[in-house]
Amino acid sequence: MIDPADITGLILAGGRGSRMGGVDKGLQPYQGTALALHALLRLGPQVGEVIINANRNLSAYESMGAAVWPDSLPDFAGPLAGFMAGLEHCETPYMVTVPCDSPLFPADLVARLAAALEAEGAEMAMAVTLEGEPPVRQPQPVFCLLKTELLESLVRFTQAGEAKIGKWAAQHRCARVLFEDAGAFANANTLEDLQCLPVRR
Repeated sequence: MIDPADITGLILAGGRGSRMGGVDKGLQPYQGTALALHALLRLGPQVGEVIINANRNLSAYESMGAAVWPDSLPDFAGPLAGFMAGLEHCETPYMVTVPCDSPLFPADLVARLAAALEAEGAEMAMAVTLEGEPPVRQPQPVFCLLKTELLESLVRFTQAGEAKIGKWAAQHRCARVLFEDAGAFANANTLEDLQCLPVRR
């Protein structure tokens, strides 16, 4: 079994927030608390350490009690830029990523991803949910556990101008972990989405 102490949790809060009108998404309130802080409180018990990837308002994120690292790639290059920032500063053999805008993700997310990675001899593990009618498997690529030794691969991938997590994951042994409760992965892309998020469970 992978020891949780060997896993660093990374909260992805480095986006433009363009679908929220350009606001800093991770600092938007959900039930009176910033989204990113909800993620930190939910992820913290599952890992050894939590760090945050953010590109604005760094002091506000630092006040949450975690180290904050901006993208090393320019121009808000997307989630993989956050992955890279995390891997560059990760001091454990594994890193798990969660977005700042999904405050209800499972309390056993990391344990289940780690168990699948270990069982399948994989390099990364990704959450999958069932969506639509009839249900179709939908990858949740920003919920990803990976070996930190994949940094070199990620650098090569982004230097080639690529930016899709799924395309990068396809180059590696990736375990897919089905989570039955798709609602746990509900995210707030817009301010309206944020108002519609269910009460925290």
